This record gives sequence, structure tokens and C-alpha cells, in this order.
Amino acid sequence: MGWVTRAISSSLGKKYIMALSGLFLVIYLVIHLFGNTFLYAGKDAFNLYVETLTESSLKPVIRVIEVVLLLGFLIHIYDGIRLTIGNWSARPNRYAVKPANPQSTAASRTMWLTASIVFFFLVVHLQQFWYTYHYGRIPGVTMYDIVVGTFRDPLYSLIYLISVLLLGFHLYHGFQSSFQSLGLNHPKYRSLIVIFGRIYAVVIAVGFASFPIYFYLMGGK
Repeated sequence: MGWVTRAISSSLGKKYIMALSGLFLVIYLVIHLFGNTFLYAGKDAFNLYVETLTESSLKPVIRVIEVVLLLGFLIHIYDGIRLTIGNWSARPNRYAVKPANPQSTAASRTMWLTASIVFFFLVVHLQQFWYTYHYGRIPGVTMYDIVVGTFRDPLYSLIYLISVLLLGFHLYHGFQSSFQSLGLNHPKYRSLIVIFGRIYAVVIAVGFASFPIYFYLMGGK
């Protein structure tokens, strides 16, 4: 199995793992956003959706998916850290100020920064919703009540808005970068990948940003 370890540890192997785990999370974000749209259908509809996932016969399957999802996040984060450290170490004069590559974008140059902020927000987000619902909620309080109460907090809503906008900024470059790392960024459809990736990033950012706006600024009406 030594060749497997060497392949995973190689520069190319790290990029493959980063790309595959990133695309896995891209799919999850679509599913998560779709599930959250039940908030617009009202309390009963959203609670039914949550209960279907947590209290029905689907519960064992959902638990397995949660474990796989957690592993996907951890692998993506760990591999991102390895690649970032490797890139910094490869620069001969990394402390010198150099002009930015004209072919790079602000999104690509700040991937490590946006990823770090989104990661810390993810920890807060899981504690606020997932942990509270499963281990810290008052009997009779539903997930819908938790969501509404949280998004009516101006500080949390502001943090949420900033974080999902940074997530969109991260996806703006990460989507097309994943295809490039996997060697799927063919010149014939490269522009299509770029356009689709940008649309995806905007939809995800705006979609998630709509929830605190709906419940705080508009009062959920």
C-alpha cells in the first residue's frame, strides 16, 4: 500500500483529493439549500421536512450521510491546509512583496482566507442549529423555532450574511478550479464551466443570504 500513500501525498494526488472533496461539498450545498427553502413554506412544512430526516425510518441512512459529509469536510480542510503550506514553502522569497499574477483573480488569491472564515462560521453554525436541536433545545421547541429565533438576532444574521457571501466568493474560483485539477477543463467547454461555476456561486450565496433577510429584515412575512 506504499504506492497509495505516495500517490495521496504527491502534489498531484493532493489536488485530486481537494477537487473531488470540493465537488462532493458542491453537491451537498445544493441539497442543503433546497432543504432550507421549506422555511418559506411555513413552520409545519419545514418541521415535517426536519422530522422526516431525523425521526423517521430514514434516520440510520441520514446518520451515515452525516458521517460521510463530516469526513468530506475534514478531508477538504486538511488537504487545503497541506496545499496552502506546500505552496507557501515552495516560494523562494515568500516574505518579499511581489506583484500579483495578472491571470489570477482576487478569489483565487484569497482561497485560504475565505476558507478559514467559512470554517469558523461552520463550527458556530453547527453549534447553533444542529447541536442545539439534538442536545440543547427546550422540549416543545422545533427546528423552525430555533431558526426563526436565531435569524432575528441582528449580530448572528450579520455574521451569517458575511459568511455566506464569502462562501460564494470561495466557490467562485473553487468550482472551476476543481475541474481544472481533475483535467476536465477542456478548451472546448472551459468557458461553459466558468460561466456555470459563477452562476452556481451566486445562486448559493444569494440563496443562503435570503434566509436571514427574510426572517430579520422582513420579519418572515
